[in-house]
Amino acid sequence: MSWFKRSKHNIAPDNQKKDTPEGLWSKCDSCQEIITKAALEQNLWVCPKCGFHFRISSKEYFDILFDAGTCREFDKKITSKDPLGFVDTKRYRDRIKDSIKKTGLHDAIRCGTGKMNGHAVVIACMDFTFIGGSMGAVVGEKISRAAERAYKTKKPLVIISSSGGARMMEAAYSLMQMAKTSAHLARLAEAKIPYISIMTDPTTGGVTASFAMLGDVNIGEPGALIGFAGPRVIKQTIGKNLPDGFQKAEFVQEKGFLDLVVPRKEMKDTVSKLIGMMSA
Repeated sequence: MSWFKRSKHNIAPDNQKKDTPEGLWSKCDSCQEIITKAALEQNLWVCPKCGFHFRISSKEYFDILFDAGTCREFDKKITSKDPLGFVDTKRYRDRIKDSIKKTGLHDAIRCGTGKMNGHAVVIACMDFTFIGGSMGAVVGEKISRAAERAYKTKKPLVIISSSGGARMMEAAYSLMQMAKTSAHLARLAEAKIPYISIMTDPTTGGVTASFAMLGDVNIGEPGALIGFAGPRVIKQTIGKNLPDGFQKAEFVQEKGFLDLVVPRKEMKDTVSKLIGMMSA
């Protein structure tokens, strides 16, 4: 015997249902919390429940670190010329054009000068949205130019890394940037000009093997993947299970390859204090 009878009169037809507008919410990859985009932006793209750090663009990181109104971007339109005529699923030159259109960047890094809590600085920030933040000739050139600018003006240099490694479409041209950038940073060290490296998720491959690990102070964001080869490749190579948290920033710090793990909300104050101490 049925205890109730379902009525359809109060059910709105499909064409009257109101969906939640897209783009207003995000789900945390760690705790699955649903967060409004506005709340997430206000919290610097860090989950307010579990502290998970979302990946952000170079523009967003510039907004976090630079004092308002002080940033002056330079070398904005340097673009790769596809020296090898590389083709995989599409032509490399077409991939570059598509990435420029999608991101508004001309390669996987943004460089600027400005002030951080009153300290004059040069900042280069990689951008994972441009071909996975891969390091090609343009990334190497712009980092070298940023280091040269820091050298000539005696301003501290900050590099924020976010990269899948060397850009395969440029082969040896990409690998050459490891030595090129390292040489410019060695020049800064000789001149006793501070260089602070910030590693975000992910920082891997040739970037980790060169400029990302050469800071006077090396800093990681909480939970950031930092390493040369990825954990899946290492596990397949050695045939063993890896420790919990392997290659996360906290693990890397424990093994002595990072000096600090700093939450994003504390990054500006921490870096500016370090610059103040190192420049005294």
